[in-house]
Amino acid sequence: MNEFKVFTIKKNIHEDNDKVAETTRSKLKKHGVYLINIMSSPGSGKTTTLVSTIKALKNDIKIGVMEADVDSEVDAKTVQDAGAKAIQLHTGGMCHLDATMTKQGIDELGVNELDLVFLENIGNLICPAGYDTGAMKNVAILSVPEGDDKPLKYPKIFGKVDVLIVNKIDAMEHFDFSIDLLEKRVKKLNKDILIFPISAKTGEGVNDWVKWIRNEIKKEG
Repeated sequence: MNEFKVFTIKKNIHEDNDKVAETTRSKLKKHGVYLINIMSSPGSGKTTTLVSTIKALKNDIKIGVMEADVDSEVDAKTVQDAGAKAIQLHTGGMCHLDATMTKQGIDELGVNELDLVFLENIGNLICPAGYDTGAMKNVAILSVPEGDDKPLKYPKIFGKVDVLIVNKIDAMEHFDFSIDLLEKRVKKLNKDILIFPISAKTGEGVNDWVKWIRNEIKKEG
């Protein structure tokens, strides 16, 4: 596989975010590409979840990944080794991606030979929740060690996303964590949210998440 590109994104503050987001969505739909925006805290397992997902889908779905970080190329290398086309986006210190930044990443990644693109957003539960990136669906990952009280502390992101992945369920016995309580708190904010408990490490529950992705792509197709 070719070396992945490292692309430093530049923000145009004069562009309207929602307008750019909608233009990006329309372009992707025209090319038959499905974009999923993934958000979480650092250490929740975003990259490990992506690797498990890529391995499950790569034989019949062409996948691209935009890895957003303040610095480093580690995650882009990891997902490329798993079988996806990858680029690294350096944000220059900014704690989120907006639609203009995402568009620049899409333009650099290219969409002509892809079916599915993941945007791995900057790792925090506050800034990324405020911006439409142009994605078809927004996904949050919460890991068991972070606690089931996170929806109380960061309601905006849990109220916005379409899917919540609860990762590291293999470690559940070691933490005071209740899936039932988490679901109750999240659904009070977002009654239509889908919740997938998984272990990206062991593979438990990953098939349900992957099945959802396949169905979403079919709907758009």
